[in-house]
Amino acid sequence: MFRGAFTIWGRDMRVLRRSLFSELVAVTAYPITLYLAFGVGLKGYIADVEGVPYALFIAPGLISMTAVSAAFEESAWSMWFHRKVQRTIEEYRVNPITVYDIVIGKIVSGFSQGAIKGVAVAVVIFLLTPFRFPMAHFLAYLYFIALGSMVFSCFGTMCGTVIDKPENIGRIQGVVIVPLIFMSGIFFPLSSYPATILPVIRVLPTTAIFEGARLSLLGGVMEPVYTVTLTLTAAAAFVLAVWIFNRKIEE
Repeated sequence: MFRGAFTIWGRDMRVLRRSLFSELVAVTAYPITLYLAFGVGLKGYIADVEGVPYALFIAPGLISMTAVSAAFEESAWSMWFHRKVQRTIEEYRVNPITVYDIVIGKIVSGFSQGAIKGVAVAVVIFLLTPFRFPMAHFLAYLYFIALGSMVFSCFGTMCGTVIDKPENIGRIQGVVIVPLIFMSGIFFPLSSYPATILPVIRVLPTTAIFEGARLSLLGGVMEPVYTVTLTLTAAAAFVLAVWIFNRKIEE
């Protein structure tokens, strides 16, 4: 069962292995620059946020941002490239590989690459910051990272399935993904929002990912609202990704 998905995942991992070092250098540059600019450069000008030093406040969000962004990019570009350029998807379909195998393989591939790149950023940040945490906090944090990466990987799979022009993937990333990430309180507490807007911000899946991850890692708290929101979003995203892909290949 799912042997085809494992085969697709293994193929993508072998491709990543060929350029792993350059990939990690490229993907860590942006979040580390943000961390040094805001967490280190402005630490003398920004007071503690909710009792937490600012450098520590933004660290979980930057790690999460790296993981979910990489999951989206890998799933979107890999699906588009294999569908439109290499025609690998067509080759998969003439083999005993199901639609579920293809979608699951691509989703797990995006998740895996997001996890690897998130770990790379985490290692650098933890070397720069004297930050230690109980293992129980880390396990709770992984829950939000895992489901968050799955949500973004599913969304990337959908984009790679329906988008024909590659530049439109970048537009979606700039118009949808980036605003949702930055609106979710990576660099500031959610309490900064006006009371009229705050309820809307709290129900965003990205808020569940980033705020939930921060609360779990820094305080060991798994907020029920964020946990339920993220779980339901991940389940819905997977079902929708499979449905969209199935409809697309039948055209």
